[in-house]
Amino acid sequence: MAAMTVAVHGFDLEEFAGRCARAQARMAVDGLDALVVTSPPNVRYFTGFATEFWESPTRPWFVVIPRAADPIAVIPEIGAPAMSTTWISDIRTWQAPQPEDDGVSLLASVLAGLPREHGRVGWEMGREMIVRMPIADFDRLRAETSGLEFVDGSPAIWSLRMVKSDAEIARIRHICQLASDGFDALAGLLRHGDSECDAARKLRGELIRLGADNVPFIAACSGENGYDQIIVGSRDRELREGTVLFVDLGATFDGYFCDFDRNFAFGKISDEALRAHETVWQATEAGIAAARPGATTTDLWRAMADVLEAGGAAGLNVGRLGHGLGMQLTEPPSNMPGDDTPLVEGMVMTIEPGMEYRPGKMLVHEENVVITADGCELLTRRAPREMPVIT
Repeated sequence: MAAMTVAVHGFDLEEFAGRCARAQARMAVDGLDALVVTSPPNVRYFTGFATEFWESPTRPWFVVIPRAADPIAVIPEIGAPAMSTTWISDIRTWQAPQPEDDGVSLLASVLAGLPREHGRVGWEMGREMIVRMPIADFDRLRAETSGLEFVDGSPAIWSLRMVKSDAEIARIRHICQLASDGFDALAGLLRHGDSECDAARKLRGELIRLGADNVPFIAACSGENGYDQIIVGSRDRELREGTVLFVDLGATFDGYFCDFDRNFAFGKISDEALRAHETVWQATEAGIAAARPGATTTDLWRAMADVLEAGGAAGLNVGRLGHGLGMQLTEPPSNMPGDDTPLVEGMVMTIEPGMEYRPGKMLVHEENVVITADGCELLTRRAPREMPVIT
């Protein structure tokens, strides 16, 4: 897989046509006459339609992908001008919001007009999916489309989205490099007496300056010689001598995420914490070495867990040691026992070993990789083996 760089927004028509064709091939296998997508990542994946208007929950949006025709956008009239700039040519609209019939009748007529072979329509009903419309409207739509069975279409969608094209990987590589630059700069911006909120603001500002489109996720968490959680941040907690600051970052470029973290020591921390840091760093090395075609996500978990357990982990309380990455901060599959998803070329994964080295104290590492023909490519700039010290 040749490295492809990108610093521009938008995909070629061939990218979207290829996605649609692969979806239709999978729909034939799954016995579906159509897929309907409603959520921001999936609408963008199949159409290229990107908008901050998703922040408003007032209006539903629908894209129908028939088994043998181009997609049909069924959307509020306010979105028609923007949708018309994408590759979608069949755009059906209604005046929204219209709570008494917010696109339900229009969507029902579109579905009723599709050729039927199986009488089944796939929806975003499965893992890490959401149907973005009121449940009452969904029930009404089902009643108005007699003869059509609404089923889970998420396996078809994830079979496409888990394996990225070269163009998608280029965007993830680009944001990973911007974020790596941002983390490198952050070490020089942090000061004793800063708060977790200060650290998050400094990193966010640096990333926007470097060219990231957005920074939807920053968890800056801290504690003496380690931290007790990694998801609630950032607070006004002061960063002082003996503190370890953990910063987990999800930034985007052209709709694609990076997701990785870095640790910083404020002055001297305990030898026990330093040993734990070495353990999670070595576990990351083991995960990177294990990330290759033919391995499974369970194999990947085992490679990291063995190092953590040998290093004296008191617990692996995060439930998994990494996951898929792409248009969402976290995507299937999960690096965990029993997931057993085979790794194939083009999958983008996080390598994320974390451990409690004693109750209430944990350390976590994370890097992003893409599976290649003979191993993996590190997309992030590898964290230093020794934790950076803020003096």
